[in-house]
Amino acid sequence: MTHEEAEAAIAEELHAIAPEIALEDIDRSGVLREEFDIDSMDFLRLVTALGERFELAMPEADYPQMGSFDALVGYLKQKTA
Repeated sequence: MTHEEAEAAIAEELHAIAPEIALEDIDRSGVLREEFDIDSMDFLRLVTALGERFELAMPEADYPQMGSFDALVGYLKQKTA
């Protein structure tokens, strides 16, 4: 998966959860949940949707590796490599 593909997939899934937030308005290295003002259930929905989309196991133990938009992009790229 390319960097652009990972970004597009995350953006699409985030848009389903928080459609009012524009990606260009967020700090991509900031805390994902704060940047998108999403709660723990929304974060779980995001991770579940991405896991299903790419047929990946994304265990709770890995959540700290998904703290920001950029970190989540890196995580997806690593898991799909």
